[in-house]
Amino acid sequence: MARTAKRLYGPAQIATGPATVYTVPALTKTIIRYLHLSNPSASPVTFTLSVGADGATTRLYSTYSIPAAAAGVTDSVRPIWLYLVVDAAEIVTLSAGTNNILVITINGDEITLG
Repeated sequence: MARTAKRLYGPAQIATGPATVYTVPALTKTIIRYLHLSNPSASPVTFTLSVGADGATTRLYSTYSIPAAAAGVTDSVRPIWLYLVVDAAEIVTLSAGTNNILVITINGDEITLG
């Protein structure tokens, strides 16, 4: 089994979506390890992350608020460390409460099976 650390998505702005941003390749398991979220606006912005088609039962983060940037600061950064195993053909979807404000980068490991 080959394990490859990689950037799975981004940096990119999050649309009001939901939009599929990552699909696990065939014969692969992916471990999502880190989300880097940045809010450059003066207002809080929410985001939602789901594994699978977006819905109440697939959400890991549901309207999770990323605070506004403080006065004199260019953006508010929220690091989220996690260990989320996603199987072959599963998808990750994102959406935001305000269109194209938040910027996200998703990092993890892809493990080739067989």
